[in-house]
Amino acid sequence: QVQLVESGGGLVQPGGSLRLSCVASGTIFSINAMGWYRQAPGNERELVATITRNGRTNYGDAVKGRFTISRDNVKNTVYLQMNSLKPEDTAVYYCNIMTVTGLTYWGQGTQVTVSS
Repeated sequence: QVQLVESGGGLVQPGGSLRLSCVASGTIFSINAMGWYRQAPGNERELVATITRNGRTNYGDAVKGRFTISRDNVKNTVYLQMNSLKPEDTAVYYCNIMTVTGLTYWGQGTQVTVSS
C-alpha cells in the first residue's frame, strides 16, 4: 500500500506565496518521477510541474517562472514552491508519483485558494 500525504495548501492573497509538500510512504520499490497537477472547478486536471529522479524538471506554461518543484529522494518527498500567486491558480493540487515499474499513485489533494 502506497500513501501520498500532501500539506501546505490554504488561503493566500494575490502576489503571495505557498509551499506544498508531499510525502510518499509504504511499499515503494523505487520512485522515478514525482509531480504536481491541479484541477479547478469545471476544468480538467492539468500539469503543474514534474521532476525526475535525477532532477530534470518540466513545468506547465501557466506556472513557468513562478513555481519551483524540488524533491528529496531520501525522504521520498516532493515540494512545490509557489510565488506570485494569482487568482487563476486557485485549484485542488494533487501530488503524483510514478515508480520505475510504471505504477502511478495520486494523493488526496490539497486546496489552494488565491483571493483578496
